[in-house]
Amino acid sequence: MNEQPQPTTPDAAIRILIADDHEVVRIGLAALLDAQAGFAVVAQAASGDEAVRLARRHRPDVVVMDIRMPGGSGIDACRAITDELAGTPVVMLTSHADSVSLFDAIDAGASGYVLKRVGSSELVDAVRTVAGGGSLLDPAVTRSVLDRLRNASRLEEAGAFADLTDQERRVLAHLADGASNREVAERMGLAEKTARNYVSSILAKLTLESRAQAAGYAIRNRLPELEEING
Repeated sequence: MNEQPQPTTPDAAIRILIADDHEVVRIGLAALLDAQAGFAVVAQAASGDEAVRLARRHRPDVVVMDIRMPGGSGIDACRAITDELAGTPVVMLTSHADSVSLFDAIDAGASGYVLKRVGSSELVDAVRTVAGGGSLLDPAVTRSVLDRLRNASRLEEAGAFADLTDQERRVLAHLADGASNREVAERMGLAEKTARNYVSSILAKLTLESRAQAAGYAIRNRLPELEEING
């Protein structure tokens, strides 16, 4: 597609790249997000491959991307963007609460996973959340995943979390629930710096690179505390 010219954006604006193969959806998303105070849509892509090219060119603060697109899927594009442009959060959009796609998106480095049927305010909040370093799962997706996990067997102590302390396991469970460092601190009665140190320790022990990867690891390996927090 032909890239639309973009106006100069204020330094403080959250610069957004939108990727969706449906033109009407793409235009609608751009109009919605561009109208928000502090947001600026800097580029639009109609395929995964184009999204990667435009991300390299524009270095957006947030990418909002359809999970299924021709010319390179949203998952593949997400992985390429997060690998090459470390620290660029990607919000994946999907029409269905599909736990397999959720795991794939988290593995690819996505910071958010939102259903297309959400209201405009929820999408705006999701963009603000990931731009601020947080992560987000649509509640409907979270419920679907937890229903699946409740039917699975409990992880044995010698399993994937054996190297973590009890406190680190609790912090990891909150990360899997989408909590920021500040929210983890508030929930657990800790200083925010302490929560941040726990997160760093968890990533080091599990040899992971991001909070999103840690959340995906916890979900895939059925961290028992997930059920207690979200049940």
